[in-house]
Formats: sequence, C-alpha cells, structure tokens
Amino acid sequence: MHTVLEFNTVAFYSMDGIINFYSENKFQLEKQETYAEWINQVVLSEGRAVGELSYIFCDDEYLLELNQKFLNHDTLTDILSFDDSVGNILSGDIFISTERVQENAELFSVPFALELRRVMAHGVLHFCGYQDGSEEEAQEMRGKEEEKMKMFHVEQ
Repeated sequence: MHTVLEFNTVAFYSMDGIINFYSENKFQLEKQETYAEWINQVVLSEGRAVGELSYIFCDDEYLLELNQKFLNHDTLTDILSFDDSVGNILSGDIFISTERVQENAELFSVPFALELRRVMAHGVLHFCGYQDGSEEEAQEMRGKEEEKMKMFHVEQ
C-alpha cells in the first residue's frame, strides 16, 4: 500500500482554469503546455470550461489499489476518473496507468503517445457526460475520442 506520494507537478493556469500534470511514477509527460492547451480545447469543444483538472500518471499497482478501494473492482485498468465538476465547469482527478497505456499501445499496434492521448481524452469526456458501460455508449465514446485526438497539434 502506498503511504507517501511524491509528485512531480507542473500546473498550467489561464483564464480557462487550471490543468495539472502529476507523476506518481517515473513517467514525465513531455510538452505539457501543448497537452494542457489541447485538453482545454477538448473541453471547450464540448461547450464546457475547465475548473481544475489533474492528470496523475501512475503504475498498475497504484491504480489497482484505487480501483479496489473506491470501486470494489479487483482488475487492472488504464484509467480511473473522479469527477468533481459543477455544472459546465469541469474539475476532477484523472489517474492513468502508464503501464496499461504501454500494453494497450502494443496490443493495438499504435504509438504510446497516441494511446496516451486517447486515454487522456477519455477521462475528460467522462466529465462531459459520456459513458462507456454499454456497447452503444462505448461506440459513441470511441468516436468522441477519435474526434478529440484529431484536435491535438504539436509545433515542429
């Protein structure tokens, strides 16, 4: 059981809210400002605004502990999101297992960065009200993920 967390953090503040990136493991998100701008655009494209969003990158063990503690699920997952949104102002914590992201990237033969963006969009889309419990909901969520991933641009 984890008792002490040491986070490496960078917060991006703007008129549009705060987006934090924390790392509970050795993973460090590169181009964090670009990711923050993209997440903000994803949220705005859904007619919402960013309050405070925190992305926490962690390992499988850490996310499994959260899954067991808060959802009574004894399974590995790539993402858990805890929604603290009020109305159209999105706030909450999005925990992402970089180990699951890597494994899924290999499984689906896509680059790690692309799979990471899919999972990051997935978390914030939950805060926008999209679900993935049924096959129909999962298809809608996948379509939204694809739409939002196309919004990501990196300056060369």
